[in-house]
Amino acid sequence: MMFLVSSSMGLQIGQSTGPTRRAVIGGAGAAFVSNFAFPPLPAFAADVDTAAIMKAKAGLQALIDKDPDFGPTMVRLAWHSSGTYDKIAKNGGSQGGTIRFKEELAHGGNAGLDKAVARLEPLKAELGDAVSYADLFTLAGVVAISQNGGPQIPWKAGRKDQDVAAVTPNGRLPDADKNKGMKTNADHLRSIFYRMGFDDREIVALSGAHALGRCHPDASGYDGPWSPTPTTLNNVYFSSLIYLPWTIRDWKGPEQYEDPSGKLMMLPSDIALIHDKSFLKYVKMYAKQPDAFRADFTAAFQKLEENGTKNLKPVDIWA
Repeated sequence: MMFLVSSSMGLQIGQSTGPTRRAVIGGAGAAFVSNFAFPPLPAFAADVDTAAIMKAKAGLQALIDKDPDFGPTMVRLAWHSSGTYDKIAKNGGSQGGTIRFKEELAHGGNAGLDKAVARLEPLKAELGDAVSYADLFTLAGVVAISQNGGPQIPWKAGRKDQDVAAVTPNGRLPDADKNKGMKTNADHLRSIFYRMGFDDREIVALSGAHALGRCHPDASGYDGPWSPTPTTLNNVYFSSLIYLPWTIRDWKGPEQYEDPSGKLMMLPSDIALIHDKSFLKYVKMYAKQPDAFRADFTAAFQKLEENGTKNLKPVDIWA
């Protein structure tokens, strides 16, 4: 799953001393983000090479302009580089940029991402040490989300690359299917995301990244896009889950679901969201309230990319 599964492709919690997020964002999405404090961003952080960061942003945008399908892959790369965080062990996450190593790329959930890392190598070579791999991978995620019609997610710089010893054990990313039924798949999603400090609402919000991209049989074994607009981040993933009938596809690959047209797909872990009472209420909400989805996705994705990091500096890359 682009963000969730092995198949496709931080906010600081505290009391706000300024206007509440409800006042800033409004609507249903505000209830989720109102406990997050967003201090004003300086134009640029003083001790960050802002020229190199903006060069990196421009380079990433150029790659997407040249190949729009690479945008969703960038989101998957950022997600998987960040999604290894363990709040108990206090390791993993985006801090070390360790997904660049073959040892982590060999993890089942990262199938095919070796090609994405390789495509970013020429840009990294131009940037040199001014931008770490860890910053480049996470920057790629927020740039791609914006380029693909999504929100402009706040981003911070200052991640330090670590060596191969920091690679976390295999198995920290979600599986597309545990092959034991929908309840087991839902429990599995919770075990993965709760480990990183996410709740059910955040799990469903991040699942919306499946609006982007598609699965490839030569990578994950699964096949097809989740959405009819796979290069646009919107709430169609949720409306499709709710309003389209999904049946098991008759094919030689792993179990996946298809819509009546046979052109769209869902993974068992996607279908689990509508078989679980807690997850389902958020799927329904996002299907009806695209602004709530964008607000919640923004908060959850920033949290994902900042989990496990230290001493990051706010940089307004959207100025």
